[in-house]
Amino acid sequence: MLFESLKNSGGFKGEIKTDNPTLIKYSRDASIFEVKPACVVFPKDVEDVKKLIKFVSENKSQNPELSITARAAGTDMSGGAINDSIIADFTAHFNRIIRIGTDTEQKNTDRAGYAVVEPGVFYRDFEKEALTKNLLLPCFTASKSLNTLGGMAANNSAGEKSLFYGQTKDYVEELNVVLSDGNEYVFKELGNAELEQKLRIPGFEGEIYRKLFRLIKDNYVAINKAKPTTTKNAAGYLLWEVWNKLTFNLAKLIVGSQGTLGLITKIKFELVRPKPESQLLVIFLKDLSSLGNVVHTVAEHKPESFESFDDHTFKLAVRFLPDMIKRMKGNLIILGLKFFPELWMALTGGVPKLILIAEFTGDSQAEVNKKILEVEAEVREKFNLKTHIAKTADEAEKYWTIRRESFNLLRQHTHGLSTAPFIDDIIVHPDQLPVFLPELNAIFKKYPSLTYTIAGHAGDANFHIIPLMDLSQKSQRDIIPELANEVYSLVLKYKGSITAEHNDGLIRSPYLKKMYGREVTDLFAQVKQIFDPKNIFNPHKKVGASLEYSLSHIKKTL
Repeated sequence: MLFESLKNSGGFKGEIKTDNPTLIKYSRDASIFEVKPACVVFPKDVEDVKKLIKFVSENKSQNPELSITARAAGTDMSGGAINDSIIADFTAHFNRIIRIGTDTEQKNTDRAGYAVVEPGVFYRDFEKEALTKNLLLPCFTASKSLNTLGGMAANNSAGEKSLFYGQTKDYVEELNVVLSDGNEYVFKELGNAELEQKLRIPGFEGEIYRKLFRLIKDNYVAINKAKPTTTKNAAGYLLWEVWNKLTFNLAKLIVGSQGTLGLITKIKFELVRPKPESQLLVIFLKDLSSLGNVVHTVAEHKPESFESFDDHTFKLAVRFLPDMIKRMKGNLIILGLKFFPELWMALTGGVPKLILIAEFTGDSQAEVNKKILEVEAEVREKFNLKTHIAKTADEAEKYWTIRRESFNLLRQHTHGLSTAPFIDDIIVHPDQLPVFLPELNAIFKKYPSLTYTIAGHAGDANFHIIPLMDLSQKSQRDIIPELANEVYSLVLKYKGSITAEHNDGLIRSPYLKKMYGREVTDLFAQVKQIFDPKNIFNPHKKVGASLEYSLSHIKKTL
């Protein structure tokens, strides 16, 4: 009856579903968790989003469990897109590419172009349209064929080109957000004079600016001291990004906040112009002893992408070769022949422990060739490693497909076991790899029953570790907090971040105090209180998280 009143008296135009198949579908994302919602709604427009928020706000006192979690593609690996109350799906109606423009239209020489989109737009659709204008949003993820632009903004996502281009936060110019008062606001970079105007306006918007500015100003040293020094970070609220004493930008705070501060309704992105030529250098490591030094050597030559995948991932690709070939969408015979070297490696036992793939780009093929030959020669001379230069784009795509599709292959082909991404996004500093990796391996030796794959962004020292587990067994579930605590302690020992690009959600929010300490996490709690005093947006994430709550919602069936 409660949700019917949203439609009948609340004037909500979109669909409202409470049937069991829908609720079961939305009880999971790509994480290890399962939380069954009470209702799934599909807002049609901004007015619907406003009505939804006002409905929850007005009924919260009589129904304390009421809340809203925004959801798009459901590819979140942290449990950030699930909730036991209302799920708001933005893919059904908030899926317009409103505009893609060039720098000449904006008279802005600092960027190649821009895009205005709604949060439910799938990246794959956006990329196709942007590339027709020779433009690119370069912070795309490995799951770019599946995820949405709203999810990228909510998580501060990153991917294979982030070594060179940075994270999503670096490309969000402007956000339209509906806040807890049920009104839509635009957040963007403000100069000091514009900030002074915001600080003087009445109402909820002015209150947010006044309280946030005071909080950041009074705690400026502590906030900036807490900023991770790794190349990427998606943990906590990015308070250090908001004010640099010259500009003030609340869009930087909303990015990465996982829908805990408001609901994004529109995004304006900066776009870049991709380099026209590229080539891939593949490096095969028989062991990990030289990894740190190899990464350092290659990184000095400024690759645009520098990725890795391990022997488990390699064998997985060979084992499910037909699926891998299908994902490349071409002639099956020709593509099958392209994988022959990998198949032969697997058959003869010559599988390397780790494969590094470094992409170099430039304005001409001659420029790229010169660069990649220099790097290859240095790697061979210093480390005596086997290397290979991919001669064609199709050949390069083979390696990218293995890197990008390993997680999906695991999810689809592991009968009786679940992919368990709970230590899937750690990051340290690249120069620490020679000492960090042996200690990480020592931790995993304590758990010989675990099968896992390691892939990730070698150039950033950002690794995605995905164990395979039988989550129906309590003994397996009990490993999760124990192993996570050990791995996160090691990461923080080396001043890293517990999440570079996948964000906190249910899995890492309970560890934020371990990473940042009480003083900074208390500031996070104040931020949440300023934006969302009734706690109506995506509870149990970022603030108010409980390890017990998270562990109690680990899925026990496939």
